[in-house]
Amino acid sequence: MAEICAIARARGKSVALAHGTFDLLHLGHVRHLREAKHGSDMLVVTLTADEFVNKGPGRPVFTSAQRAEMLAALDFIDHVAINHSPTAEPVIKALRPTVYVKGADYVDADKDVTGKIVDERRAVEAHGGQIRFTDDITFSSSELINRHMGVFAPEVRAYLDQVREAPGLDALIDLVDRAADLKVLMIGEVILDEYQYVLPSGQPSKENIIATRYEDTEIFAGGVIASANHAASFCGQVDVITAIGAEDRREDVIDACLPPNVSLKPFYRPGCPTTRKLRYVDTSYFGKLFEVQFIDDHPLPDNQRRDLNQMLVDLAPGYDAILVNDFGHGLIARDTVETLAGLDSFIAVNAQTNSANRGYNLVTKYPRADYICIDAPEARLAVGDRFSDLETIASELLPARVDCGKIILTHGRHGCTTYEKGIGSRSIPALTQTVVDTMGAGDAFFAVTAILAKAGGSVSDLGLIGNMVGALKVGIVGHRKPVDKVSVIKALTGALK
Repeated sequence: MAEICAIARARGKSVALAHGTFDLLHLGHVRHLREAKHGSDMLVVTLTADEFVNKGPGRPVFTSAQRAEMLAALDFIDHVAINHSPTAEPVIKALRPTVYVKGADYVDADKDVTGKIVDERRAVEAHGGQIRFTDDITFSSSELINRHMGVFAPEVRAYLDQVREAPGLDALIDLVDRAADLKVLMIGEVILDEYQYVLPSGQPSKENIIATRYEDTEIFAGGVIASANHAASFCGQVDVITAIGAEDRREDVIDACLPPNVSLKPFYRPGCPTTRKLRYVDTSYFGKLFEVQFIDDHPLPDNQRRDLNQMLVDLAPGYDAILVNDFGHGLIARDTVETLAGLDSFIAVNAQTNSANRGYNLVTKYPRADYICIDAPEARLAVGDRFSDLETIASELLPARVDCGKIILTHGRHGCTTYEKGIGSRSIPALTQTVVDTMGAGDAFFAVTAILAKAGGSVSDLGLIGNMVGALKVGIVGHRKPVDKVSVIKALTGALK
């Protein structure tokens, strides 16, 4: 396409470029694109590839090839291309259009939640082009899809209809924006999550094992690092108190993924590796076959534990909230829990149960918290109840053991159950049933909703936003990228239009 555009320019022809998702081609698109062609010799339309469509669960409805075919059917469009990049700037730099055409929605740059229209304008003007805005009838693809395409199950549509009435999309976006200047202190263990991608080749004839063929490796900075990265775009600053192994530190993996507003305050555990969980993943259907843990989860040495507790006391007044990511791997001992409980700070707690600590790391070890977010099995273990419904556990059994006025219990494909003192409990449905990888979904849910809880959000609003965060996270392999503020706002907008 770049070569085609270069030839056209060399022949003195003007090139107009329009870029978008075009998930459901409608009259607004037709008029926008027809106007885009007006005054130009050639109209090129580029569309966002499936992997970069950021409209929330169930989107795009149509694949890149289908969307391209729909656009190519319009006779006033000269060329269509698929952009395998998250932004339009690479396309603009490659095609160097005479005119870059956007809809009236982008005239006011301050209303663009992505902030990309400013970057796109700069890319266009850098080679002497200009940006032009069309002004004709507009429709929302998301609204049409929500009304007519059945992206969500009937019970989810009914729930979203209620949310449109109250609190409404604007109130939810306002809640997200209110967290923008918060300064957050996180505490929790670093966990390196390593994926060894393999292809099973069957059972050897002489051994009762499954043989696999190695294909690739990925290693992610997980645990509290993943939580901090999810939180980073929602608030102003995230500082992390954590533990790194003095042996086999792998700090290059950690440092490589930290955004500018996340900083570490590490303790180095003597004689220990940085906790690493190695999973063998079947690439044929992305199933995890086996896990090997490189871990020493003994408590910190006494001197480091005392330093940690004093650090919490000294630092706490300088932060709006403290988020406790308790993975039960030795960083947070009993006296650290007591220190946290004694602070005059907003405390949010996620105490996880996993294969290394099952039954030993219950949220009930925390005497008080301002917000608790754990999953349903962790809640049942904490209160010793296998059979009561989750609303009873959230509203009666758990508050009887931990002084906490806001609680959310996540429940995978069943969504979540929320409880708020003085208001009661309710269930909120999940927003997707399409799962690529569940690892870290609970961490993402907790990190974002804890910040919004400090910003004053009700648990009903937190439950919806948390479910959206979870829906976005289960579409991401490992911790390849965090769930960010722009993605959440665009997904909420797509679901609630």
